[in-house]
Amino acid sequence: MTQTRPTAEVPAPTRPWHATQAPPRPPALTMAVATASSVIALTLLVAIGEWSHQVLLIPPLAASMALIAGASQTPLGQPRSVIGGQLVSAVTGFLVLAVLGQGVWSSGIAGGLALGAMMLLRVAHSPAAATAVIVAATGPSVAPFLALLAAATVILVLVGLVGNRINKQAYPVFWW
Repeated sequence: MTQTRPTAEVPAPTRPWHATQAPPRPPALTMAVATASSVIALTLLVAIGEWSHQVLLIPPLAASMALIAGASQTPLGQPRSVIGGQLVSAVTGFLVLAVLGQGVWSSGIAGGLALGAMMLLRVAHSPAAATAVIVAATGPSVAPFLALLAAATVILVLVGLVGNRINKQAYPVFWW
């Protein structure tokens, strides 16, 4: 009868509690250009909104610009997802608004359904779910809201295109 010796387990390497697995910080110039692109795009929306007496900057668009400038290589930051996701989510919000009326319950349902609609249409863009919430909560006029949202997303993508080119990053990875 052969007796096997227990093998000693080799402990996994330990790392200090404060060590991070986060990606490295981008170069300073890359961060500066991304930040400047975001400031320019969002203040451009404010300026156009002030000039036209319309609200053009809504909070989800700031999050969209963060993806365009700071995560431009991800599917969520591509023009198809930014523009399509925002419009699909707004339409979802309007459909929920038409069926259930304006309110907080409608807003929650609209935000959730927006994710499903974006995934179905392959335009997933996480900030856009908040657009559906805003539509169901506030009940804006359909045509003006959709037109302004489309214009705003195109402006964000165009400014992002310039900023990413300055940063020598291929953007977009895909248009459609």
